[in-house]
Order: sequence, then structure tokens, then C-alpha cells
Amino acid sequence: MRYTIQEIGQIIRESRKRLGVTQKDLALTSGTGLRFIIDLEKGKETCQIGKVLTVLQTLGIRIALTPPAVSGSEE
Repeated sequence: MRYTIQEIGQIIRESRKRLGVTQKDLALTSGTGLRFIIDLEKGKETCQIGKVLTVLQTLGIRIALTPPAVSGSEE
């Protein structure tokens, strides 16, 4: 499945709220800033991937990466 940054931000916001965590608490526990959490939840395109992954992990959100299938024998 393919997600936009806006959809990822929405998933983060919904998960955070379901867990009863404030934006400030999420920023503190994930080692990011409050402004970063606000921007991420709004779907800001330039959010740093490393920090995004940290926030996802902090909330217990899993992502799966599936490499493309390789055809033939390319060694």
C-alpha cells in the first residue's frame, strides 16, 4: 500500500489520541520537538525520515517495506 505524508500524519495523530498521549508528551518520549510533531501530523512534506521512523516506533506503528521482485538472474 502506498501512503501520502498527509495520510501518515493522520495515522500518527489518530494513534496518539487513541493512546491518550499529548503532542508534547510524544515529542518528549520520541526525542523530537513539539513543532516537529505538529508539522508531521499536518503532513509537512519536508519532515526528516529518521525522526518520522522514531515517532512511528514510539507509538508502536509498524511499517513494512517490500522490495520489488527481481526477474532473471542478475548477480
